[in-house]
Amino acid sequence: MTGRRHFGSVRRRSLGRWQATYWHEGCLHSAGTFPTKADALAYLSTMETDVRRGAWLDPHAGQVALKAFGNEWLERRPDLAVRTRELYRYLLDRHIFPALGHATLLGLAPSKIRGWQAELSSRHASTASKSYRLLSSIMRTAVTDGLILVSPCKVDGAGVERAAERPIATLGEIDALAEAMPEHLSLIVLLAAWCQLRRGELLGLRRQDIDLFHATVQIEQSRTFTMSGTSLVKTPKTLASKRTLATPGHLITVLKEHLGRFTGPSPTSLVFNGKTGIPLTRNVLQVPRQRARAKVGRPDLHFHDLRHTGLTLAAATGATAAELMHRAGHSSASAALRYQHATKDRDRALADALEALVSPAPVISMNRDLRAQE
Repeated sequence: MTGRRHFGSVRRRSLGRWQATYWHEGCLHSAGTFPTKADALAYLSTMETDVRRGAWLDPHAGQVALKAFGNEWLERRPDLAVRTRELYRYLLDRHIFPALGHATLLGLAPSKIRGWQAELSSRHASTASKSYRLLSSIMRTAVTDGLILVSPCKVDGAGVERAAERPIATLGEIDALAEAMPEHLSLIVLLAAWCQLRRGELLGLRRQDIDLFHATVQIEQSRTFTMSGTSLVKTPKTLASKRTLATPGHLITVLKEHLGRFTGPSPTSLVFNGKTGIPLTRNVLQVPRQRARAKVGRPDLHFHDLRHTGLTLAAATGATAAELMHRAGHSSASAALRYQHATKDRDRALADALEALVSPAPVISMNRDLRAQE
C-alpha cells in the first residue's frame, strides 16, 4: 500500500517496515525505513521544514570520512605558507586522524571531540590547542560546503593556548651568554636581546640590512627551516614585521667588528654564518646555544626568551604599546601588551616617583606635631 502526502511519500515494504522518499532539486532521496508509518511521516515533515527554511542538507553528503575530507581541505589551501602547511600535516597525521580520522563528518559528535581534546590536552596542552583550532577550521568548511548543518567543535576555550610566563634573563646573563657563544655567534645573542629580533630574522640578516652610520637594522627577510632541515628564505608575512629598528649605541662597535671578521663583502652576504663561512644550519646554532645557557646556569632560557627579555626591558623603560609593536614587528596591540607586565626594577622606580609627589607631607606633619607640643 502506498500513501501520498504533499511532500514526499511513504510505502509499506514486504517486511512490514515503512519507507520514506522525497524529491528535492531534481533528485529522489530515500530516508531508509521506519518501524511505523507515523515515524516515516514525521521524518518527511522534518525534511519539508528544513527545505522551506533553507536548512536542508543531503543526508548522504556528511558520510565522507574526516580523514578524506581533511586531506582534501589541506590540498585546496595553496595560500598556506610552507611551515604552516607542514605543521597542519603533522597535526593531522599525528594527533587528529589516529583518533578521529575514520569517523564520518556526521558521526563526529561534540562529546567525541570533547573526549579527544581532553585526552590530548592532558598530555600536550599546546599541541591540543593547535589541533583543536585546525579541526575547527576544517569543520567550519564542512558547514560552508553544506556537508553538515553545524560544527561539532563546541569545547569552550579549547583553541586558546595558555602559555606559562616565559623566563627573563638579567643584563649580566645576556652578556654572559654572548661571551659563552663562539665568537662568530656572539652577536646573535646581543641582537636578539637588544633589538628584539626573531631567530628567523637574525638568520636572514644581510650586510646591506645593517646601517652602521645611522645605527639601524632593517628587517626585509627571514630565514628558517622546514621539518626536514631545508633552509627557507621568505619575506615577512605582515607589513608590521618588515621594519627598521634603531640599534642601541653599545652594539655599534660589536656590529662593526663582526661584519669585518665574519661577514662576506657582498651586500647580500648573510651576517651570520658557520665557521667555514657557509650559512648556518639549524643544528649549528642550536648546539652552541645549549652549551652557552648551561654554562651560565640558565638551561631554562630558550632562544625566543632573549627577544622576550628585550621587549620586557623596553616596556620597563616606559615604551608605549605602539612602540613595542614596532620593535617586535607585531600587527596587534594585544601581542605587545604582554611585555608591559611589572618588573621589580620598574616597580621600584614607580614607587620612588609616587613618593616624590607627596614628599612635603611628612615635613608638614612634623611641624604640626612640634606646634602641638609647644
